[in-house]
Amino acid sequence: MDTKYRPWLMISFLFICFSLKFHVSSGANTISANLSLSGDQTILSAGGVFKLGFFKPGKSSNYYIGIWYDKISVQTVVWVANREKPVFDKYSSVLRISDGNLVLFDESKVPVWSTSITSTTTSSLEAILLDEGNLVLRELSGNSSTSLWESFDHPTHTLIPGMKMRLDKRTKVSKRLISWKNAEDPAPGLFSLELDPVGSNSFIIMWNNSQLYWFSGPWDENKKLFDFGPNPENNAESTRIVVHLGAALSKLRSSVIVCKVFSLNQSMIGTSGIILVVVRGRPNCSVKIIV
Repeated sequence: MDTKYRPWLMISFLFICFSLKFHVSSGANTISANLSLSGDQTILSAGGVFKLGFFKPGKSSNYYIGIWYDKISVQTVVWVANREKPVFDKYSSVLRISDGNLVLFDESKVPVWSTSITSTTTSSLEAILLDEGNLVLRELSGNSSTSLWESFDHPTHTLIPGMKMRLDKRTKVSKRLISWKNAEDPAPGLFSLELDPVGSNSFIIMWNNSQLYWFSGPWDENKKLFDFGPNPENNAESTRIVVHLGAALSKLRSSVIVCKVFSLNQSMIGTSGIILVVVRGRPNCSVKIIV
């Protein structure tokens, strides 16, 4: 073949390689030093359960990095990274590994969110989205890996199976679910769900981080349920239902039963202090726990 055609062949070859790389990247479940995320690009968990990428809530013009169910037609976001600092141009913003962290840079290349860990590792890092909905930043070493940061340790407004609500008995600080401000703004709202810091083995909902709005009553280890008592905002008699929360049974007070509950898929704290429970395998069937 005449050598004068070889540069064009090389250009064609590089174009094909670039296209192939983009295609593989669009179906990947990791972000690495050589693979960032921007624009309409997403990463998908290995089993196709969860997806991570930029999303725009409702009619808002702001963009956020979030995790949502991939196979539910109505986008159901379960975790938001930059809930207080949106970006405005998803095509010039980028989520990538930088200085030992997973960092979101806005359109001005200013970091607006980070995993914010202190790491001295010189090994390779990657962020992987698992089928449980957990985003994990991990250090790779040979055939093994070490977790450095997990989104499950930093819940936003939704509790999904595998997440744990924790209470530091020394500092009396607990992991909390905090509602969105409204349907178009995932910034922290007025309601929060957490373990009672006084150690009563109860869940409480606080309004404005200052006023008790609802409590579950103490956990009964023998009966595997919460012993509901009177609540500040709801003393009326209401129907009780049982849902599976992991391996344990939790008894919840509800005034609205939309369908029969078999097992818990997720629960979230809503903007009006409503706990919404979604049933596994039946995304259009839910139970609103009116507190």
